[in-house]
Amino acid sequence: MKTLKKITWMVIVIIFASCSDVVDVEVQEGPKRLVVEASLDWEKGTEGNVQTIRLRESTPFFSTISNTEVAGASVMVTNVDNGISYIFEDQGNGEYLTTNFEPVLEQTYSLRIEYNGEVYTATETMTPVTDITNVLQGRKEGFDDELLEVHVVFTDPEEEGNNYLFKFQREGDLLPDLEEGKDEFLNGNEIDWWYEIEEDKDAHIEPFKPGDVVNIEMYGISRAYYDYIKILISQLGGVGLFESTPVDVKGNCVNTTNPENYAFGYFRLTQVVKTSYAFVED
Repeated sequence: MKTLKKITWMVIVIIFASCSDVVDVEVQEGPKRLVVEASLDWEKGTEGNVQTIRLRESTPFFSTISNTEVAGASVMVTNVDNGISYIFEDQGNGEYLTTNFEPVLEQTYSLRIEYNGEVYTATETMTPVTDITNVLQGRKEGFDDELLEVHVVFTDPEEEGNNYLFKFQREGDLLPDLEEGKDEFLNGNEIDWWYEIEEDKDAHIEPFKPGDVVNIEMYGISRAYYDYIKILISQLGGVGLFESTPVDVKGNCVNTTNPENYAFGYFRLTQVVKTSYAFVED
């Protein structure tokens, strides 16, 4: 297989090396769309009253425009079960803030955004998460038994249909890694979720080493959001030569005024537990 890949790349290099003409390719640009970052995350042990929703506009792939924040919109979240509404105040920089939100597990909330004469809505349920019972390190469970890995241990609730989102970020790294999971075959059992970093010299990525600190977040998410984030995570892996081109992934925000002008992003309500782990010599 490695030989085939090398031959394939050699053919590609030869083909492109023989082309000297400049070819202008017209890239089709899609319409600007509203991008909704409405993640109302309630960390266990906090009141969860301060919440922020971010709005911006999408840009073409090769665009250099950086100022895409949306101001002037009207943003409101309502608890459908008790009828209480929360106004998210425009901060003038694409952020909309409330300081009096009341998260209630298993209750349903609706989002309403008015922007450019159109109304966007979404509905989601505040999803609970179990506690992390232990965090430890090891070397034997990962893809490479010589690499350090971190283990997050928790007990899945007995009710079926629990879904999880994990966020791992080593201190000093620019971006976190996201992983999704569900209890399809592990319902009600103790779960040991491990995470390692494989070495990538080209990207200057090093595996975990003693002294590294990794910050860990575990979210309880709905099945609908699990299906959504699973597709996004698969696309974050990049597009190779023979991989399919990423497509628009629609979230749960619906334009009730003009359905064709749908929004990107998702309205989610999750409970989250956070911890960190410092690797030691083993």
